[in-house]
Amino acid sequence: MEVLRFLLIPFACLYGLIMLVRNKLFDWKILSSHSFAIPVISVGNLSCGGTGKTPMVEYIIRLLQDRYRLATLSRGYKRKTSGFFLASEDSTYEQIGDEPLQYKTKFSQVEVAVHERRSKGIMELSERFPELDVILLDDAFQHRYVKPGLSILLTDFHKLYVNDYPLPAGTLREFRSAARRADIIVVTKTPKVFSPITRRRITSMIRPAIHQQLLFSYVTYEKPVPVCDQYTIPPNKRYNTILLFSGIANSYPLQEHLHGMCHELLVMDFMDHHTYTVQDLEKIRRQFDNIFSQNKVIFTTEKDAMRLGKSELYKLICKMPVFYIPIRVRFHKGDNAIFDDQILEYVEKNTGNK
Repeated sequence: MEVLRFLLIPFACLYGLIMLVRNKLFDWKILSSHSFAIPVISVGNLSCGGTGKTPMVEYIIRLLQDRYRLATLSRGYKRKTSGFFLASEDSTYEQIGDEPLQYKTKFSQVEVAVHERRSKGIMELSERFPELDVILLDDAFQHRYVKPGLSILLTDFHKLYVNDYPLPAGTLREFRSAARRADIIVVTKTPKVFSPITRRRITSMIRPAIHQQLLFSYVTYEKPVPVCDQYTIPPNKRYNTILLFSGIANSYPLQEHLHGMCHELLVMDFMDHHTYTVQDLEKIRRQFDNIFSQNKVIFTTEKDAMRLGKSELYKLICKMPVFYIPIRVRFHKGDNAIFDDQILEYVEKNTGNK
């Protein structure tokens, strides 16, 4: 693997240089970044997915929803529509993508929209809902055509961007130096027990700028939820075997959690944002039927459940006991107060500028 990475380093440098030149064109105002009167908060990363953007957006929604009128704006990855699309309670994964569908399913009062071009999406939302107070941009760190009022950069504890390389040698979308654009850097998916020594070590590796807050978060797991209503799960149930299938970038935190619920964990990995087919579900069903135990169950991720719950595959998935576990972001040792205060202070100062 290291030999292959070494061979790809020249291509990674070329890719990184292209992105560096692109960023300089924005910095030098040759390409325009648009600012907006409405507060705009961006949540993104340097790597290709898997850092926990969706639960972080949900954390911010919970923080602000009782005080302000909110909207989220995403690209709508792998949707079959194009242009601006406003989610409703009847929207499907094919129309808006799995992450926006998850936001709308959990927060019906929030306006959820998708558009490939974030600047046009922001203008469309502002025109349709002039009473909006805040717009949250999901996965927009590289979308330089919008200049957010507050930029949040996430990096996975197990794969920090400072240890990664640009594509194709690594997973970074641009050079590590691009992290300087962020106002807040959050190291996600840390262990619940997080020592001060580890915190200092990572801080020395990332070396945040004077204008940046470096914070640390972890995830907690809620009660399992059935994809189909006819199934229930007993409290404190421990299984002989759990079959986990997922189409996300990194399922290892969920795997670790599920290990505590069973004696044996079997894993079926699909590509990130995988669009499931009848053949996929038949393969999952065969794998489940071949488990020599009556004390068994199937788990998937919440995002995967979004792709299956409102689709033509729903009847097939309901033939199996499939559950997902919602997750929530938590912060370590007072970092939540720092994070919350910076978000609230920014929004409070700028809601009057609309």
